[in-house]
Amino acid sequence: MSNGDRVVLALGGAGTVGSGIVKALLDRGFKVAVISRDSARLDRLKDFVSSSTKGNLITLVGNVGSEDGAEEAKQALLKLVGKVTDVVSSLGFSWWQGGPPHTQTVKELNWVIDTLLLSTFTSWKAFFPLVRDDSDCTYTFITGGAGDKLLMPGTGFLTVGAASALAFCQILREEYPDVSCKLNQVKINTGVGTPERIAPGFLNHLELGEAVATLIERRTTSHTVYPVSCPADLKTVILEGNL
Repeated sequence: MSNGDRVVLALGGAGTVGSGIVKALLDRGFKVAVISRDSARLDRLKDFVSSSTKGNLITLVGNVGSEDGAEEAKQALLKLVGKVTDVVSSLGFSWWQGGPPHTQTVKELNWVIDTLLLSTFTSWKAFFPLVRDDSDCTYTFITGGAGDKLLMPGTGFLTVGAASALAFCQILREEYPDVSCKLNQVKINTGVGTPERIAPGFLNHLELGEAVATLIERRTTSHTVYPVSCPADLKTVILEGNL
């Protein structure tokens, strides 16, 4: 199956991490679909991608953060594109530094869990059946490394949410050991920014996008976690496969 025959659903594709992935996939000839609740973010994404590839970008306003919303978005998407061959999920890449847990409310904790875990689950539940039984298909999670440690004082809830997402990905690898589609995870242990907002040690979202696009295009591994702690890892870990 050529890239031009593949339709990639980029969940979170209008965000910083996702937009780099979307651009790289479009530049390689894939058709890419992006669902977002915010039409303005979709408009900015259209302006961001290469002008020559805009015809292969499908955007849809929808909410994948609930079971009903994700199912509605799936049905609307299938009417537009007919099929989905690959899914890349970079949902919930938000920064939270609201203070020590004893100063927070249950509402705030629920928001973090909703953002980092529940949307990942509801979208997976809706879209995984579209690709799970085909060895030519892929489902790739992009997660953060905050769940392994407390990043700094005041980020405790971010750690809880990120750890939940990491646990969910581990559960899927173990619950579905023989699934046909290529199920992988890119675990980012550092910050990600656009070229104009890069801090030392951060990943350029365009370079990250190229690495993830290579992984999706290649389809040679499954049930693999690719840890990325610095820009050099994009080449040694993902492009060259040196885990």
